[in-house]
Amino acid sequence: MTDFPKDIYTEPEPDANTLANLGPLTGMAGIWTGTRGLDVNPKPDGPEKQAYLEHIELQPIDAQTNGPQLFYGLRYHTRIVKPDDVETFHDQVGHWLWEPATGTVIQTLSIPRGQAAMAFGRAAADAKSFRLQAVRGSETNGILSNPFLEYAFRTQSYTVTISINPDGTWSYEQETLLIIPGQVEPFRHTDRNTLRKIGEPTPNPTARAAATKSGKSRVP
Repeated sequence: MTDFPKDIYTEPEPDANTLANLGPLTGMAGIWTGTRGLDVNPKPDGPEKQAYLEHIELQPIDAQTNGPQLFYGLRYHTRIVKPDDVETFHDQVGHWLWEPATGTVIQTLSIPRGQAAMAFGRAAADAKSFRLQAVRGSETNGILSNPFLEYAFRTQSYTVTISINPDGTWSYEQETLLIIPGQVEPFRHTDRNTLRKIGEPTPNPTARAAATKSGKSRVP
């Protein structure tokens, strides 16, 4: 059993500057583009490979507490399109969270096809690679789907591995394990891309207010 404190109400005093406290998520903050995405998805005749382009923003939020629990994090929105297409191929929103006290990394995600998930992992504060997973049926790092997806493309697990690269880019590899009627083996739906920075993050509201009060024009 996890050793939680007896005092579940008293909140810590967080640092105002989220960007200085993101641990392994530090290299992901900002605005990014990826032009070499590859999605492998299920079709009646077998797996289909689809190239895609991606735009993702990851902006720092003010520190969040659950009593003594303290998170620093990034709010994100990713929009994916097929090459030479305007229609959205994939849209996703959520948060990346870092808990310094336990070395826990959390991703929450929601997609407008009626599905949400929360994935957990562990990492050192200076880690350049880390892995998170959500599992069907878990009451903590679980997956929720609308009735049709539950019937036709039941998600058993979701795994994402993040790599912060020496050249300032970052990459992800995702695997979503699907149970599809009529298929003997689970289908491994995969996505991968490398993101290049095109814009700096905007400091979180508390950090911006502190910088304005002190007369500084920028937050380090």
